[in-house]
Amino acid sequence: MKIDYLQALKRIDEAHGAWIMHGQEPLLEQNLLQAFREHWQHKDIERQRIDVQSVSDWKNVFAALNSLSLFSEQLAIEVHGNIKPDANGLKQLKHFIQQDQNNLLLLVMPKQDGNSLKSSFIQVVEANGVLVTLSAIYPQDRQRILGIEAEKLHIQLDTDAWQWLEQHHEHNLLAAKNSLMRVADTFSEVGSIQIEHLQQCLQDQSRYSSFDLSDALLNANLSQSIKIFQYLIESGEAPSLLLWTVSKEMRLLMQLYEQPQNAMQLGIWKNKVSLYQNALRRLHPQSFLLWPGLLLRVDAAIKGMSQENPEHLLLQCIAELCGQRLFQI
Repeated sequence: MKIDYLQALKRIDEAHGAWIMHGQEPLLEQNLLQAFREHWQHKDIERQRIDVQSVSDWKNVFAALNSLSLFSEQLAIEVHGNIKPDANGLKQLKHFIQQDQNNLLLLVMPKQDGNSLKSSFIQVVEANGVLVTLSAIYPQDRQRILGIEAEKLHIQLDTDAWQWLEQHHEHNLLAAKNSLMRVADTFSEVGSIQIEHLQQCLQDQSRYSSFDLSDALLNANLSQSIKIFQYLIESGEAPSLLLWTVSKEMRLLMQLYEQPQNAMQLGIWKNKVSLYQNALRRLHPQSFLLWPGLLLRVDAAIKGMSQENPEHLLLQCIAELCGQRLFQI
């Protein structure tokens, strides 16, 4: 079964079997994961997280599914990564889906392209479980999602203000949510937020933005990139938003390397195509093999799932995008 983010939120209580959630919207991923974790905690469901970085790691996944503790009646295995199981793993996955009606295998993956969605692995889960696409393509979808965030913050925006907010953040939902939080703190007593309120609160909020960081990275300006990064950290920018920024650039470069003629289809703006092409010329394709694992480490560090420093790992990502390496990855 294929459903979207809002439909998934309504089905959390009944979730079992195998679920895949994939996409490039960190806000939707964070919200859905938080909703799942709160449900598991409320229902005393045992939770384990496994990061899959090689095919052999799938052995740990299926071992975990068979290791229910004496103190739990249900189990939720949260798997992060973009490595699909081999034929034997696929066989075990089918067995799990067909036999287990209580436990949940939740797979958190980056956005899957057309070919990946046709793979046997995805097809098995879609046919027998749930496939959640974390995207908000249309303006009305983005406004519905952000409207829910605004309700949580007890604020209302004028129609024109919604349009200005989207344009200001180039449809980045996570950045828009962070802006809503700033607006809520500044104008908590205002009945309806207008464009003027947004401009006053956001346009002068900082000297640099995550978009300035993207430009510096694509231009391989390491010193400027670190300067902007440090300023954003000191200004209270969420590490998850900074991860979204560097992750987006890494994934776009990896995709463009594989599909050099499809820059526009990948969502790269026309006036920035040359920046990405120049970046590919100076970067070594061998580096791309290390990037997914590095991004997973940053994500785990931000979520408190490892002892590594997320800021140090983000600096490694920044150096990688600039064609340099601070430490051994």
